[in-house]
Amino acid sequence: YAISCVSSSQVMPMLAELAVKGTKLVHLYTARFSETGRKDAAELEQAVLKFAINHNMRIIGPNCMGLYYPKIGLAFGYNLPKDSGVVGMASQSGGGASGFVHIAGLRGIRFSKVFSYGNALDLNECDYLEYFIDDPETRIICLYIEGVKSGRKFFETLHRATKLKPVVVIKGGRGNAGARMTSSHTASLAGSYQVFEAMLKQAGAISVADFEEMADIVVALSYLPPVKGNRVGISGGGGGPSVMAAEACEAAGLNVIPIPTDMREEMKTRGVTVWDWVSNPVDLSIIGGSGVTDLDMLHLMGNHPDFDLLMINFNEWVGITLSPEERLKNMPNAVKGYATIKEKYGKPLLVVFGERGVVAEEYDDWKWKILAQARSELRKAGIPAFASFQRAASAARKLQQYDAGLS
Repeated sequence: YAISCVSSSQVMPMLAELAVKGTKLVHLYTARFSETGRKDAAELEQAVLKFAINHNMRIIGPNCMGLYYPKIGLAFGYNLPKDSGVVGMASQSGGGASGFVHIAGLRGIRFSKVFSYGNALDLNECDYLEYFIDDPETRIICLYIEGVKSGRKFFETLHRATKLKPVVVIKGGRGNAGARMTSSHTASLAGSYQVFEAMLKQAGAISVADFEEMADIVVALSYLPPVKGNRVGISGGGGGPSVMAAEACEAAGLNVIPIPTDMREEMKTRGVTVWDWVSNPVDLSIIGGSGVTDLDMLHLMGNHPDFDLLMINFNEWVGITLSPEERLKNMPNAVKGYATIKEKYGKPLLVVFGERGVVAEEYDDWKWKILAQARSELRKAGIPAFASFQRAASAARKLQQYDAGLS
């Protein structure tokens, strides 16, 4: 396995030396081939391919970051996580690949292998997808694609992959400006986005708009059980945040159902004074001092058959009027309560936890500690956290649609 960082003019002499040594695989980090749009560079690229075929070599690239395989200590960045996971990725963009490893890594996601493959002169998206289908170390597949070499072959391979493992796809070059950029980036023909999107849907893949949404979906796939329906129960937040949470969920296609009558009767039996006032989402400003907590409401929703999934506004917990010491001390207990609900009822449980309320001039030590500890505790409990209700709801809805397609 050889990694080439020499200039494009030196690649052919280098390949001749590697052929003598019996090299089987060459990663061409080297760029300035067909992506430049120059005729001589494109001809040189084809000469590289011809030489590789004649000498039984395979090529990753050119114009790419190559392979990240943490299990054996191979990486294209010095600061990538050294521990492995179950997510495999193939990306035409090297910056996209390394950026996504960082984005997902901050949320507890780890990778089996990541291929950055650039111009796809030899090995292309179908080869990497084919590999991930059979790779026992990969459970979730992510793809960033600007253009494909063979539409029919890609569809057939993708369709086979989605029957075995979830596949999450970003299509680069959706609009005119993006399509022009893909040509100069990896010499790809973007093609019609509408056709590509229809193909992804028919193949059973999960289409996402960007790397942030890809991370949301991977987190949901990694931590959540199957989402069997779209009826959601929401707890936490005051009046305004509750309204916004409901609207975000409805916009994503989730059903924010009213509190069922028999659940209200149970609240009344338990002595809850506002049994006829509480709604979904649960407004903390209403239930305060009523004899029921947000955790109690989550238990009631978790136990009720009308709710398919649960969401928690954890931002409100971070903002409660406790001292920094009390918040840090109580954080594990708060998360432990949510973990109990998750384990007891087996329903998908999503936490909305961004950094609302912590403005730049207030990033002092104790607030950083609370934010960091909250994320750590949620990850340890296997509870996925999202930056907003919009992103949590979108991930839950896409996962519900994906799970429905498998049944």
